Amino acid sequence: MCTAVLPVVWLPVRMSIYNRNNIHVEGSGPKTMVFAHGFGCDQNMWRFLTASFMSEYRVVLFDHVGAGKSDLAQYRPEKYSSLNGYADDVLEIIEAAGGAPVIFVGHSVSSMIGVLAAIKRPEMFERLILVGPSPCYINDSDYFGGFNRSDIDSLLATLDSNYLGWSSATAPVIMGNPDRPQLAGELTESFCRTNPEIAKQFARVTFLSDNRNDLPKVRVPTLILQCSEDVIAPDCVGQFVADHIPESMLVRLSATGHCPHLSAPDETIAAIRDYLSSAK
Repeated sequence: MCTAVLPVVWLPVRMSIYNRNNIHVEGSGPKTMVFAHGFGCDQNMWRFLTASFMSEYRVVLFDHVGAGKSDLAQYRPEKYSSLNGYADDVLEIIEAAGGAPVIFVGHSVSSMIGVLAAIKRPEMFERLILVGPSPCYINDSDYFGGFNRSDIDSLLATLDSNYLGWSSATAPVIMGNPDRPQLAGELTESFCRTNPEIAKQFARVTFLSDNRNDLPKVRVPTLILQCSEDVIAPDCVGQFVADHIPESMLVRLSATGHCPHLSAPDETIAAIRDYLSSAK
């Protein structure tokens, strides 16, 4: 009798999580892949990758609270004052969508969100695939994160005073590939669709986080995809992540910029496929 009641109790909670994070589940297969987007983006940014996996995997897409078509009313500044709030959401999304243990694919800041979630509940993850990860963006002693603290302070101050201007100026730098301005244009539009106040806090949480000490705690096999000429997460940062996650593999892509799932989807798909095939 108890087992018959549990699904009825769980259903409203499950639907609440689906609505909160605008969850979509597509495809079929014995395993589940969860795709988590980066700062200023939404699940649409994965569209060039997911179609290639839907015949073999259940694909779970979602928007972080504050992004895309998530429920903005669910945004609580105190919860999302650290990446742990987003990591807790990821665990709830996996439980709601089912299919654990999952293959988690996280881009940029979502790489560290996935790392934190996997540390909390390693049994819910089969593999981590981190695209352009950075555990710390600020240079510190012999660690090179790519930015001085003054650079980050200036970036955040500009974002606070002129979010739309910051978006237009920063998106092309993040995207790279200046010969294909349409890519930067799409990222700029995505930034501009994001609620500015939420984006400001998320940017602060993202660029001031330091998860270097969390990396050795990961007990899930991990693939790191490192782009060439990535000003947000330079090559040495990808190497640092690989050196400090115990069971990890670093693959350097020819793709340039910080968003290979948009700029070089075929290469990104091939790298993920090769990794998953070798893991079988």
